[in-house]
Amino acid sequence: MNTPDEVQPKLKLEQYLGIQIKRQRQAQELKLADVARIAGISQGMLSKIENAQVSTSLDILSRLCDVLGMPMSKLFSQYDQQGGSALLVKRDEGLEVVRRGTEKGHTYHLLNHTRGPKKSFEAYMVTMDDASEEFPTFSHPGTEFLHLLEGELVYRHGNQLYPMEAGDSLTFDGEIPHGPEKLVQVPIRLLSIMNYGTSGE
Repeated sequence: MNTPDEVQPKLKLEQYLGIQIKRQRQAQELKLADVARIAGISQGMLSKIENAQVSTSLDILSRLCDVLGMPMSKLFSQYDQQGGSALLVKRDEGLEVVRRGTEKGHTYHLLNHTRGPKKSFEAYMVTMDDASEEFPTFSHPGTEFLHLLEGELVYRHGNQLYPMEAGDSLTFDGEIPHGPEKLVQVPIRLLSIMNYGTSGE
């Protein structure tokens, strides 16, 4: 029997999203087939999403939210608030996302799920295991913080090159083109935090 102070297990992201999407659909008395058709996915795929049998992309989630009239930011913010205001993402459970030019040997796992127009930061665990891969440069608003957890690489920011070993950190202006220049020792695990701040206010 649970005691009042006992912490209830947090639902995995896929389970939580499936429950919320199904509840919203049923609350509006919408048929599975109709929601799937309007969102441009198969009925089987929607059923798997609702029953947490598959991980889905942010694009599909966005389309489902549009059909259901639910802001995507609200969907994720409700997940953050389960039993409190903290968000725990367990090891290897970050949402995998794709960034331009990262087709092979290079994965991004999103560690925070508050997505939407008012997001102030994003945190990623970046994994690189192909030393021969050539990387594009990135640029984005705000400031980026990198902390190298494993491996060794040379990181480019503008015209400057920064050799980094495990334990090193690098902070820089995200507007200036940047990215890995050379992977010296793989595998590499890199924590990347992008702080978008409140520019323009």
